Amino acid sequence: MSEIKTAVLADIKACMKSGDKARLGVLRLISSAVKQREVDERVDTDDAAMISILDKMAKQRRESIEQFTTAGRADLADAEKAELEIIKAYLPEQLSEAEINQAIDKAVTDSGASSIRDMGKVMGILKPELQGKADMAAVSSLVKSRLG
Repeated sequence: MSEIKTAVLADIKACMKSGDKARLGVLRLISSAVKQREVDERVDTDDAAMISILDKMAKQRRESIEQFTTAGRADLADAEKAELEIIKAYLPEQLSEAEINQAIDKAVTDSGASSIRDMGKVMGILKPELQGKADMAAVSSLVKSRLG
């Protein structure tokens, strides 16, 4: 079983005992997403799959925060920010911009990319390496500006 999944399940039990309902709700959402994937794909979830699930959930929260802020709903944006912080606690530490640029440079060199048409090759190299450690939408725009 995945270390991250084990930590989430242990934290669910701890939140149930302590009565931390807000955190418990988010942890149950994570657990539900994991179980859904395991049922759909008939596989046991490893750490890479957990990072993928958590990264997707974090992305959804970031998009919601942006939409709620634009709509002037600070109360809903704050709730999403709180959920995002809980989800981020289970993701690997985020890379700095310098580390991301270094990874992009290496991927461009390794793939021999020379134009925007080679973006798929570069992203194919970067995604497994940076998934969960960086916002892939931001990485994509950096690659696009580098190759464009």
